[in-house]
Amino acid sequence: MGYVEIAGRRVWHEVSGEGDPLVLLHGAFAGAASFAAQTPAMVDAGFHVHVPERRGHAHTPDVEGPLSYAVMAEDTIAYLDQEIGRPAHLVGWSDGAVVALLVARRRPDLVDRMVLIGQYYNSAGKEPDSNLAAMLGSPDGMAFLRAGYDPFSPDGPEHFAIVYAKTMRMIETEPEIALESLTGVGAPTLVLQGDRDEVTVAHSLAVVAALPEARLGVLPGTHALPVESPDIVNALIVSFLRGASATPNWSAFTGG
Repeated sequence: MGYVEIAGRRVWHEVSGEGDPLVLLHGAFAGAASFAAQTPAMVDAGFHVHVPERRGHAHTPDVEGPLSYAVMAEDTIAYLDQEIGRPAHLVGWSDGAVVALLVARRRPDLVDRMVLIGQYYNSAGKEPDSNLAAMLGSPDGMAFLRAGYDPFSPDGPEHFAIVYAKTMRMIETEPEIALESLTGVGAPTLVLQGDRDEVTVAHSLAVVAALPEARLGVLPGTHALPVESPDIVNALIVSFLRGASATPNWSAFTGG
């Protein structure tokens, strides 16, 4: 673990294991620690695991200017080009799932397989009863976010208000990805969510229908599915990345 320089920026990443490259992409206000239940399991499964922290998150310094999914995808592309240099599996959780999908749409040559966890890709897919924004803006929510930012950010605790405002603006206005634009994403994809997640099941079904090779998994749980049910989530990730088909083999059932 430590810093690397990517396109003139300092980026914190954690790298462990050996085998096929696997990149874990965290959510908003999070960092590599949010995958504490996934990283060891992926290493044990024989993957070379990379967990980069995006600009303004955890140990990685912020960059002047607005925050957007597009700019974070560009940062991730630069990371993949420099640190891996060949197709890698991407596992994105929450905001990380949007980043993964944008990377796959722009640079399919960098993506092998994807797992996208607990995320909507336009406002039509947002669970109408979601209270996430209110929770993040509450005193308890702010205290929780600061506890994950203040001790680690090289920008200092006083910079939290700037990162918080930029991130909340992004969450409130993005993503707005037209699902018909996903037809060119050829990477086999597992779309995974909890049944009480921030995204509707109908939206995830529409995402799966739009992607050329994808399938949907719905488990009991919320937006914190990788933390709530790590054993099941990890088993699904490993099975899918190791080659489980994204489309059913009906001949196995029909004898054809």
